[in-house]
Amino acid sequence: MDTKYSVSLSKIIDAHGFEVVYAPEDLKNRTVISPDVNRPSLVFLGFEKYFDAHRLQFIGAQELDFITHFTEEEIDSKVKLFLSLKPVAVILTRGLEFPECFLKYAEEYSVPLLRTHDSTSSVMSSIISYLNVELAPRITRHGVFVEVHGEGVLILGESGVGKSETALELIKRGHRLIADDAVDIRRTSSRTLVGSAPDNIRHFIELRGVGVINARRIFGVGAVKLTERIDMVIQLEPWEEGKTYERLGLDCEYTDILGIKVPISVVPVQPGRNLSIIIEAAAMNNRQRKMGYNAARQLLHNLGMDEISPDEKELDIWHDF
Repeated sequence: MDTKYSVSLSKIIDAHGFEVVYAPEDLKNRTVISPDVNRPSLVFLGFEKYFDAHRLQFIGAQELDFITHFTEEEIDSKVKLFLSLKPVAVILTRGLEFPECFLKYAEEYSVPLLRTHDSTSSVMSSIISYLNVELAPRITRHGVFVEVHGEGVLILGESGVGKSETALELIKRGHRLIADDAVDIRRTSSRTLVGSAPDNIRHFIELRGVGVINARRIFGVGAVKLTERIDMVIQLEPWEEGKTYERLGLDCEYTDILGIKVPISVVPVQPGRNLSIIIEAAAMNNRQRKMGYNAARQLLHNLGMDEISPDEKELDIWHDF
């Protein structure tokens, strides 16, 4: 069974600057578990079959104007029906005023009423993006996460293989650290994984023989970043004599993280190999692949061993040399 995550209503209010018009309880105890939101026009028409009380409910100028066309008794009845369904919270946009009957039934059915001066579309878009992150499926992986040339690179490997030392060298070369030792990974959409560090270890790096250092304090705020999309995985492993490692890279290998396929490269660790430069090259090569260029296929084409696709002909960056 999938784990259900939640975010407190008070955290949402603080993040978006909502005004609390009515709160039946401490809103830290009121949680939101659905990343979806709703505008309850159909409920005002009496259709409540598919109403989801777990969703935040947004009321804008259209909804208010719609119900004002009814008599006071009808308005009272419609608002009572809506709030009797006990939505997790109701948010009024554009700085409008709640009709008196909202306050009456919100108190009766313990429904929080919030208000914002933002337009309905903009605040709904902001809330949806926020909830998709806060309520996303997640896992924690032991590894290091860095941004290299704009690519989010998740470095995995056994303890002592050199992940943190490689991250330190990448920072010195101008790249940015997101997480060391533990990486929180969230699936924010059907195609996107976002990595970050747990709050209590953010910006810290453990170096064997030296101890713990604070990358932000030593290298400055430009050396760290809070979150980044995961674009590829580098698996570090000790070099094994006799094992065959990828040398051409014709086809991309993938690993599955939370149901999303992420490109992965296995990099053997051996004295004399500069892992930071290798990871820089891997990140740039991954970006080229996303743009449609495959260096291995280009080489085979130049050697007359394979056909190159029309799209890659347009991206033939070797042709002018």
